[in-house]
Amino acid sequence: MASFSLPTYHTLPSLLHYHTPKATLSQNPSLLPKSSQSQFHGLKLYNSSPVSIPSSSYVKGSIVAKVHLIICSFSLILHCGFSNSSSRMMQRRHNYVSVDNLQEYRELILDQRDSKSLDCQAPITEGSLAPAFTLKDQDGKTVSLSKFKGKPVVVYFYPADESPSCTKQACAFRDSYEKFKKAGAEVIGISGDDPSSHKAFKQKNKLPFTLLSDEGNKIRKEWGVPADLFGALPGRQTYVLDKNGVVRLVYNNQFQPEKHIDETLKFLQSV
Repeated sequence: MASFSLPTYHTLPSLLHYHTPKATLSQNPSLLPKSSQSQFHGLKLYNSSPVSIPSSSYVKGSIVAKVHLIICSFSLILHCGFSNSSSRMMQRRHNYVSVDNLQEYRELILDQRDSKSLDCQAPITEGSLAPAFTLKDQDGKTVSLSKFKGKPVVVYFYPADESPSCTKQACAFRDSYEKFKKAGAEVIGISGDDPSSHKAFKQKNKLPFTLLSDEGNKIRKEWGVPADLFGALPGRQTYVLDKNGVVRLVYNNQFQPEKHIDETLKFLQSV
């Protein structure tokens, strides 16, 4: 195998990114004893003083560890998709309840990764008339938006029952529900979960307002609710409608679910 020598201004630490004492390389490797020769990836390096050089197995192990760390970090960043199956969400929630939003969103994304059901139309803007809808509530009864005409209505779209962030948001609406009633407004929550999931979610968290089932995300698309994370994560968006059904406020915030309550109350109390 051919030998080569390196210029004197190069040192092993700069070549291998491995912290060792600097050593000057000999310009005349043939004069050095064989014991001073080290081999790394098939290339003979000659140096004039003993230097600790990592073995190939050490280097490979370090590379594998770094790649694994990068993959794990990226996997966590792919932090929420959407599950239409309440049972699957219930089975999974113990795996990510202890991790804030990142793991939750990663699990939900995995459920939604092959779905295009979140593609939506042009978003509804403030001043627009809210599109009508008729959906099933947590008891399986049909409920139309027109039922609430004559009073302000807060319609909030959320990703899924039982997820930590959605539970925080629902409970925040529950805790402030009397303030919404005092402002003359009604609250409606909408997600793609089925009525039985909504019923369990409502009972477990003692929610005083209606939850509607938008299976297939039809209404979400008609209202133009934007998805997050390149379409993988159903958007978390809240609308405030006046007594005539005209949209007066649109608020979007995926990662601070409780801010929806603050912003909508602030708006309702100011009009």
